[in-house]
Amino acid sequence: MRRRLWYVLGMVALALGIIGIALPVVPTVPFLLLAAAAFARSSPRLERRIMNHPTYGPPVRAWRERGAIGRLAKVWATLAMACGVGFSLVAGMPLWVVATQAMVCTAIAAFVVTRPEV
Repeated sequence: MRRRLWYVLGMVALALGIIGIALPVVPTVPFLLLAAAAFARSSPRLERRIMNHPTYGPPVRAWRERGAIGRLAKVWATLAMACGVGFSLVAGMPLWVVATQAMVCTAIAAFVVTRPEV
């Protein structure tokens, strides 16, 4: 039963990762990281397919092996979070919401920026 749940989680994460290929606001690699982790517990064959993919395998392997994130991915992630906070401010969200969002995004950006680079 557990194996099936991991498999379903892996398939959902894989589907979201595939959607992320086409939609620029949906991240691809984080969902593939989740899919690979779920498939490691349910389908080693699908895990290998993700890990050996010519385009998306290298960033997944870099994260698993060294916790590394590419420089361009760091820039885009940080910029996207800043734009999200800016959009909330321009949209007139309550200041406490924008401040909370800014604090959370700042903490996540600090984590992302301090990871080793590929």
